[in-house]
Amino acid sequence: MSQIAVIGLGSFGYKIATSLASMGAEVIAIDINPSLVEDIKERVHHAVVADSSDEKTLRSIGVSEVDAAVNAIGENIEISIMTTVVLRRLGVGKIVSRAISPTHAEVLREIGASQVVQIEEQMGEQIARSLAAANVSQHIHFPAGYTLIEMESPRSFFGKTLRDLELREKYGVLCVAIQRKVPTIDDKGHSFLKSQVQATPNPSEKINENDVLVLVGSDSGIEEVLELK
Repeated sequence: MSQIAVIGLGSFGYKIATSLASMGAEVIAIDINPSLVEDIKERVHHAVVADSSDEKTLRSIGVSEVDAAVNAIGENIEISIMTTVVLRRLGVGKIVSRAISPTHAEVLREIGASQVVQIEEQMGEQIARSLAAANVSQHIHFPAGYTLIEMESPRSFFGKTLRDLELREKYGVLCVAIQRKVPTIDDKGHSFLKSQVQATPNPSEKINENDVLVLVGSDSGIEEVLELK
């Protein structure tokens, strides 16, 4: 079982801590605000009121022994930076720190954060993408330069097989699943459309109208596919 410290229990930190706990991680949730600690204490392994910039305090509650730490402090940049420094001094192997600006992010990287996330910037980009591409229901960008999307099949795909489309050859994009509505009859003889997912579809699979394709590939390749009509 992984041990993970989550420091800063605002909306972002709270969601990270409770999600990790629900997935089986042993979470130590830390904040200087007693009410935030009280709100989360029943949902994590251990919740502590503490000043995260105090090395001695963090060591006393076992942060030096965790596998990873999430520094979710946002607005208080000074405390965010000091917390990252303390986590590095404690020898935490993986430190994920939240930044609220590019300069803040650069400083966090310089002082030892293993990974820096800029929630506002990333969410802004995701919202912009979803508004620009109305046929995309899911859009996940990975730091390594790859993207996974769920998108409605463009009209130009209808009746063609995956082999015909040559997504991999032309764009470096793989279709990893197809979701489609299939006519079905229930026990009472009523017909309805049932959603079925075909994982790792065969290259000979034909694309139908209203199919939802799950595609993964480089950011540039995915952008090219999204421009197809």
